Amino acid sequence: MHPVLFHIGAVYIPSYGAIAAIGVLLALLLAQRLAAIVGIAPQHVWNLSILALCAALIAARLLLIAFNWRDLLVHPMWMLGLAMIHNPLLAGAGALAGLLAAWIYTRRMKLPLLITADVLAAPVALALAFEQVGALLAGSGYGMPASVPWAVTYTSPLTARWSGAPLGVAVHPVQAYAAFGMLTLAMGLAAVVFMRRRAGDAAGIGLLGGGVVLFVTEFWRDWEGRGAVLHGALDGPQIAAVILVLAGALLLLERRRKEASYA
Repeated sequence: MHPVLFHIGAVYIPSYGAIAAIGVLLALLLAQRLAAIVGIAPQHVWNLSILALCAALIAARLLLIAFNWRDLLVHPMWMLGLAMIHNPLLAGAGALAGLLAAWIYTRRMKLPLLITADVLAAPVALALAFEQVGALLAGSGYGMPASVPWAVTYTSPLTARWSGAPLGVAVHPVQAYAAFGMLTLAMGLAAVVFMRRRAGDAAGIGLLGGGVVLFVTEFWRDWEGRGAVLHGALDGPQIAAVILVLAGALLLLERRRKEASYA
């Protein structure tokens, strides 16, 4: 695949970061549109999104530095080029930091929590879809060996160094499976907001649907470094997926009970 989009001398611009950045930009634009529909000031959603994104990036970068400080001592220019080694814990750490920052901003600005969550549900799924496309190019979160016609084979040494992907081995393009699932979910969530359903519906469906996509696609991912649990029956992300599904189901049940609606 193509882990490097382009480079200027020793400064590498990875495809992962570039594609993920495009996804973030599109997600921000979608969030602005959905905010206007439900009556939340678009500037608040913009500020919240930027704050959460910065918190997620800082948390992920600090974790990367902690895990890879020896490599950075040898290749300090990797920091400038954003060409960093990937780790399965990054997504979780970034998500937690971003969620905390978003919650603090929402409370401080006195924004309606559930409606704000509804606005952000589809953009988050859209950004994750693009992130998985970038992961496919970079080899991050690579799949298990496969003999299917659509299997992919990584050959770049940078892919092995940055993501640990096996070279010369046909594997499932599991990142494409996840991207398709997240893109489909994003379209469905946007439709829910456009239809102005109960407050919390889009957020609940987003948690539930995102958990299902994560849980199912993990069966095609290589579990190296992903934290096998229950004697290998599940991996770490699948445990997180179960939590997301339960949280989404509980939120939907609670909202249906209270029959809350958009203002």
